[in-house]
Amino acid sequence: MSAIRHALNTKRENDFAQWYQEVIAEAEMAEESGVRGCMVIKPWGYGIWERMQRLMDDRIKDAGVDNCYFPLFIPLSYFSKEAEHVDGFAKEMAVVTHHRLVSDGKGGLVPDPEAKLEEPLIVRPTSETVIGQAMGRWIQSWRDLPLMTNQWANVVRWEMRTRMFLRTSEFLWQEGHTAHADRVDAMEETLRALEMYREFAEDVLAMPVIAGEKPENERFPGADATYSIEAMMQDGKALQAGTSHYLGTGFAKAAGISYQDREGQQQLCHTTSWGTSTRMVGGLIMTHGDDDGLRVPPAVAPHQIVILPMLRDKPEDAALLAYCEDLRKALGARQALGEKIRVMLDKRPGKAALKRWGWVKKGVPLILEIGGRDAENGQITVVRRDQLWNEAGKVNFKAMAREAFLGVAAGELEDLQASLFAEAKAKRDANISRVSTFEELEAFFAPSKKYPGWAEVQWSRPTDVQLEEVVQRLKALKLTMRNTPMDAEPVSGACIFTGEPAAERIYVARSY
Repeated sequence: MSAIRHALNTKRENDFAQWYQEVIAEAEMAEESGVRGCMVIKPWGYGIWERMQRLMDDRIKDAGVDNCYFPLFIPLSYFSKEAEHVDGFAKEMAVVTHHRLVSDGKGGLVPDPEAKLEEPLIVRPTSETVIGQAMGRWIQSWRDLPLMTNQWANVVRWEMRTRMFLRTSEFLWQEGHTAHADRVDAMEETLRALEMYREFAEDVLAMPVIAGEKPENERFPGADATYSIEAMMQDGKALQAGTSHYLGTGFAKAAGISYQDREGQQQLCHTTSWGTSTRMVGGLIMTHGDDDGLRVPPAVAPHQIVILPMLRDKPEDAALLAYCEDLRKALGARQALGEKIRVMLDKRPGKAALKRWGWVKKGVPLILEIGGRDAENGQITVVRRDQLWNEAGKVNFKAMAREAFLGVAAGELEDLQASLFAEAKAKRDANISRVSTFEELEAFFAPSKKYPGWAEVQWSRPTDVQLEEVVQRLKALKLTMRNTPMDAEPVSGACIFTGEPAAERIYVARSY
């Protein structure tokens, strides 16, 4: 087997962080904007996000949740009512204090001292406060419950250390906010949203995740309980890919969200919030990318199939293009993964090989190369992105009759979707180890191990000072507790941190 010359300069095993940045650049996903921590999402990257948004939005609406929109600017006084919640975001808040600029007399502009706002406005870091105020107005009686809302929006959190898609000062997301008559109904919604995220990650993004409850120190500020889906990236680190929070009645009390029950008594609502963001795009890259670029699961690929005619700038190109256009229409009339197949005919001038590698780096599931002789003979040549190389180390071209490919195209896309999930799950499962003592935990995450994976440990679920001691011991190793899996096996034995009887299993990992 000859040495493979991959499309990227950086290999994952050599420098995963640099590889990640190179994939984003070469796949034309996003670029720097000129404002620290803010990015321009380019058409291919935004196309993937649009697919995620559409498929997630369908699931949200199927659950009876209505979309709304709330203001970007939130009065500071709204946050002042919720001290615990605000404390978790205070260092990340962007604040608007003036509404006009004036000349500084030196050719520049400065805030007008006379245009200072009476009350500062916060550029939303999340919308519990402003949505809570609206819920307080909208809910009067038990008949108004449950109230189920969601919004698709941008938020701003002034991050100190940024990385495209994973941690940016501005990002895109959806945030669901619901109000319920009691804890039982609110918890049911919290866990429904968690299961929605798990199913979406695994069935749509082909990203295996662990769904479970976060430890007390990792809860959303002000929440009674926080749940998450955690995904393992190829460097062994954990990515929190979605969260769902049971907020109890604390937010309702601060915002005045109450209702008159059937007996005529006033009761506080129990509220929830849940969200996913463009961080999932980063998770997709780090779960499925390889040393040739991105690999996009067909369910979210803006183009599932790209047709590349081998144009020669000659009269016979017209017949070739007509053949390719007919093929595009025929494929587009078929369905895969529950939708019509999305096909793109790349008519741009240029060598087919150069264009092929451009689409390989973007991660298009199936690439079809078609020359003039192929058109005459009713043939095509297929490159499947997850089977890019053959055993000889050459690009794995497969010649097929046109009609034969039409018959198997949907199956190829569905198989590719399943194959990416199976590959990612096998990698994750192979890199999770059970650890029974703190000394074993230290050894598992020894500095000499480049990509160690996750450790599953048993712990006693300590609180207060005892929990803080655990957090600090892990922090010294650059580790965090991720979540307690919903389907965890029973425990037996002692907590590796306190020596007390174990209460549950929890995952420990380095994280993004």
